[in-house]
Amino acid sequence: MSAVIQTHNQGGRLPLAAGHPDRVLVFDGEGALTLGAFMQQARALAAGLPDARHVVHLAEDRRRFLLGFCAAALRGQVALLPPSGAPGTVAEILEAHAAGGAYRLEAGRIDAVATQAAAADPAVPAVEPDALAAIGYTSGSTGRPQPHAKTWAAFATGAMQNLAELQDLWGAAQPQVVATVPPQHMYGMEMTVMLPLLGGAAVHAGKPLFPADVARALHEANGARLLVTTPVHLRALLKSGVALPPLCGIVSATAPLPRELAAEVEDRYGAEVREVFGSTETCVFARRRTARDELWTPLPGVRLAPQPDGTQVDAPHLPAPVVLADLFEVHADGRFRLCGRQADLLEIAGKRASLGDLTRRLLAIPGVEDGVVLQLEPDRPGGVGRIAALAVAPGLEAGDILEALRGSVDPVFLPRRLRLLERLPRNETGKLRRETLLELLAGAP
Repeated sequence: MSAVIQTHNQGGRLPLAAGHPDRVLVFDGEGALTLGAFMQQARALAAGLPDARHVVHLAEDRRRFLLGFCAAALRGQVALLPPSGAPGTVAEILEAHAAGGAYRLEAGRIDAVATQAAAADPAVPAVEPDALAAIGYTSGSTGRPQPHAKTWAAFATGAMQNLAELQDLWGAAQPQVVATVPPQHMYGMEMTVMLPLLGGAAVHAGKPLFPADVARALHEANGARLLVTTPVHLRALLKSGVALPPLCGIVSATAPLPRELAAEVEDRYGAEVREVFGSTETCVFARRRTARDELWTPLPGVRLAPQPDGTQVDAPHLPAPVVLADLFEVHADGRFRLCGRQADLLEIAGKRASLGDLTRRLLAIPGVEDGVVLQLEPDRPGGVGRIAALAVAPGLEAGDILEALRGSVDPVFLPRRLRLLERLPRNETGKLRRETLLELLAGAP
């Protein structure tokens, strides 16, 4: 195979993937799968899929996910990306899309295509730019998960933006991506699905969880290693003391990355930590080197317009401007500072604070390994909700933590309810659901 798959428009359509058919798309300790062989398998899988408008992809193995995603695309099916694989959550999403036909793609069906792939066409197909590619769901950290549709044109434009902003980390080499985040999350979709398909990267098939697993997956790469992860996983890596092979860079998202943590990671592993900013609604639209930069740099073409209740984001990959609840202070050169979310701002007894800053102060206490501060619902109409916190702090008592907070927090914002846990109930991307936190606090003193 000598043809080179391009990213340009194919008669008004977009290619499903880009690059030479012999380039590596997926790898692990057992070997590598080229783009050409992958497309053969995807066509073979597509031939046996049921007729439906929507399909729920639950595979965490990235080879299976990519195969299912591309095979469904060949049938014109829209990928449904649930915020979790919980049976109740999946059932709700399937029911919401039942009118157009919806099914879940099982791993067994995907595995069965390997023996029949040789007869399939290895050519890369094209998709309609305006056709829906996926419907992602918010994590539910601030309420019920909400759906957000993405077209192929939006994904393709976003992939090229991300490539342009990250490529200096690996230069002319092919990036070998190892990720701790699931492909169903929008951050995972951008960095571990679209970047490999359209940006020329190779991606590790697995989703390593523990530090030793992350190190093993990175060792299975044989090129410019790019770790795509979260602050929670970075803390775990540092705490474990595990040694990692040389990295070309580390990308972090899904939660605020403390500057001190970013600097420690860079010092330990000798690679730049680049934090990206985005959401399910907007995808990635800004970046910064957190160890050195406080301000965020928008991606090319991104424009921010602060509003009283948030910020409007306009970007080339968005079909229409999106208003986020995040509050930004935008500088004259376009860079911005994140000031928190409207829902995080507190006003008690005429004084103001933010939940994000209170959480940062909690995490800064020596001995506190993880934690979160939140505001409870008011006890009565018109009342003010009390401040509460959950923390992971082996060796500390609740009183020790409260005493430490008194030195930097106004008394009106001190947690009135504090519960110590062995670990916080974070999901795969490090997020915490408010409903779960409230349940844990229900029995706290």
